[in-house]
Amino acid sequence: MESFRQAFELLFPPDRELLQIIGVTMRMSFVSTLVSCLIGLPLGALIGSKNFRGKSFLKKLIHTLMGLPPVVAGLIVYSLFTHYGPFGRLDMLFTVEIMSVAQVLLITPVVTGLSSSFIETSSKPVIETARGLGFSGFRTARLCINEGRASLLSVVLNAFGRSIAEVGAVSIVGGNIQWKTRVMTTAIMLETNKGKFSFALALGIILLMIAFAVNALASFIVRENADG
Repeated sequence: MESFRQAFELLFPPDRELLQIIGVTMRMSFVSTLVSCLIGLPLGALIGSKNFRGKSFLKKLIHTLMGLPPVVAGLIVYSLFTHYGPFGRLDMLFTVEIMSVAQVLLITPVVTGLSSSFIETSSKPVIETARGLGFSGFRTARLCINEGRASLLSVVLNAFGRSIAEVGAVSIVGGNIQWKTRVMTTAIMLETNKGKFSFALALGIILLMIAFAVNALASFIVRENADG
């Protein structure tokens, strides 16, 4: 109980380091989700709305990448951006930007896979109409995104939830540096190992509140779309 009391003391008013960690987390999660959706939604819509040779194999590959272990994603990005890697000259390791890159590698297959599955199963009338009108593949994909934007928004929110809860990849490429690259998940792990349960609990409470809000919003959007 004492740890919970101290945790709430850190939350009201918020501790300065706590606010900084939350800020880095939100910045990383927002940027990585935005980039992943800019890549994954159009790609998913194109795959879901078009029939082509190799589509089955491509879908299996995407589904495999959806389960990519975070530590593997972190290792791939680290090897590319280390001083001995092809992008080492950019000197991006242990920055918020490289953490966002690792998150994009993880989240883009999720956005692509979920959006392609949704469009393939729920947008058949739109696809048939577009084909009848002679629309190109890209124009059909854009139309599918526009028509299914309410449900696809839940895909975006789920991607954000995945991003904000990730720990393995961002820990490898970010280094969990205090006042620089420390995010809520890596801070919770570190503070728990140090025995500072009150600080870890405070971060855990905030993380749960954000995750609950995102999931509640995603469920509400899906329900409203189904009722409509």
